[in-house]
Amino acid sequence: MKPLASMLIGALLLAPPVRAAGQIDRDSIPVSLTGTPGDAARGGAIVGNRQMGLCVLCHAGPFPEERIPATIGPNLTGIGARLTEGQIRLRVVNARHLNPDSVMPSYFNTAGQIRTAPAFQGKPILTAPQIEDVVAFLTTLRTAP
Repeated sequence: MKPLASMLIGALLLAPPVRAAGQIDRDSIPVSLTGTPGDAARGGAIVGNRQMGLCVLCHAGPFPEERIPATIGPNLTGIGARLTEGQIRLRVVNARHLNPDSVMPSYFNTAGQIRTAPAFQGKPILTAPQIEDVVAFLTTLRTAP
């Protein structure tokens, strides 16, 4: 075998594995579902929207427009300092991967949906670009409560 070919094969064997979009790595999905970063402004609009994201129904956070903070889920204030982007992405995509008893809906994963109206079965709550927008927004929440 020629020296250059041996070097290339050796480099490939030592290289870290390439992660596909949406692939879970322990407690996170480190790679964007779309291959591009989301938009934090659009993500903030989704998080605060009571018809689309529904996040504020369960989570309190730095949302001054919410007069009565929710207490079902953890407070989102400072979430970007507590979790990595990939950890946030996994929790939004499928919180039940980490906690099978979680009441948080899987916003992107459709496998094993429960308590889903027939018209919505097999459909994600948010699209991949919307997930990335939410992740982009939540990573900006870095100040502790």
